[in-house]
Amino acid sequence: MEANVKAPATHAAVDSAGSDRLSKYAWKALAGSAIGYAMDGFDLLILGFMLPAIALELHLTTQQSGALVTWTLIGAVAGGIIFGALSDRFGRIRVLTWTIVVFALFTGLCAFAQGFWDLLAFRTIAGIGLGGEFGIGMALAAEAWPAKHRARVSSYVALGWQTGVLAASLLTPLLLPHIGWRGMFLLGVAPALVAWVVRNKLHEPEVFVRATTQEKKPNAFRMLVKDGRTTRISVGIVILCAVQNFGYYGIMIWLPTYLAKTLGFGLTKSALWTSVTIVGMMVGVYVFGQLADRIGRKPTFLIFQAGAVGMVIAYSTLSDPAVMLWAGALMGMFVNGMIGGYGALISEAYPTAARATAQNTLFNIGRAVGGFGPIVVGSLAATYSFQAAIALLASIYVIDMVATIFLVPELKGKELE
Repeated sequence: MEANVKAPATHAAVDSAGSDRLSKYAWKALAGSAIGYAMDGFDLLILGFMLPAIALELHLTTQQSGALVTWTLIGAVAGGIIFGALSDRFGRIRVLTWTIVVFALFTGLCAFAQGFWDLLAFRTIAGIGLGGEFGIGMALAAEAWPAKHRARVSSYVALGWQTGVLAASLLTPLLLPHIGWRGMFLLGVAPALVAWVVRNKLHEPEVFVRATTQEKKPNAFRMLVKDGRTTRISVGIVILCAVQNFGYYGIMIWLPTYLAKTLGFGLTKSALWTSVTIVGMMVGVYVFGQLADRIGRKPTFLIFQAGAVGMVIAYSTLSDPAVMLWAGALMGMFVNGMIGGYGALISEAYPTAARATAQNTLFNIGRAVGGFGPIVVGSLAATYSFQAAIALLASIYVIDMVATIFLVPELKGKELE
């Protein structure tokens, strides 16, 4: 199979007159990437809300419930690495379509699971489809937009995830009592269909088309460790992505349970508090993109990492519901705002021939480590308390700051290779 190398003039990031006005293709690429990432966010959070109902009907233990999340993420790691490499070889749009088909089919099959093992298998394979979304979508958006807007467009793609998560937090309490967890899995197929329609109208970006003219395609995985400098960057990005995912999943998967057990919140009230935290995350992602394009990637990462340390510790000490509502929004802003910067950082650090491979491999290695967040938090909560488990998460952001200072370069304004 060969990548589609037709590239109409409208594929440029700016119009043909040379102005800064963004082309229609740039906006379509952003929409296709963001909608696909929204699909991922919706799917993972409805699982968090549905775990009690699934566990009750299928007689699952706490460890088995956590394993459903962890193995979804492990599948995402495998899918991300596989589909990222395929995208660098066969094209962004074509491979994104493949990821949707895998995800939609096996998410739908989850609705018909009869026990732990078949549900685990369906979730893992659905995760394989889910894994390709982030990196390929980020590469597509970065290649379609000019350098001075790259952090912002990366944050807009990341906002797709938060939009899906917010939709899940608002819809699940309304629909779960009526259609059950099986109906929710079927509903999770709908965003995939929307993403497929949008992407069906897209073609490959110009920078990728130019790269396909090379006579010999390099090994994309080797390009991630081709020399000492590149290897250090790759290690630093893996650490950042691991901390991001560990903290995010550790907090978000267990936050509804934490609120229910600590403060006695029901499903609707837990969903409200979680939704406010998610809105804070969305503000953080947006602000991160704006700042990173203005003051640089590294200083913006460090500001958000320091904020995450302080807010996670503060949140774990709170017990007043009203204070927790607003503190949760601020915690969400710092803890997840950094997701708005990874797409730009990785896109700028690697050439087009390895860009999607880098996005998906590095981010999904981090996601693999982060997948243990729900298990670690659940185990610590069972042994000590939810407050202690959440407070411990603050220490990982200190590691994040060290990696940012010593391993991650400043790449603001760099043109894509």
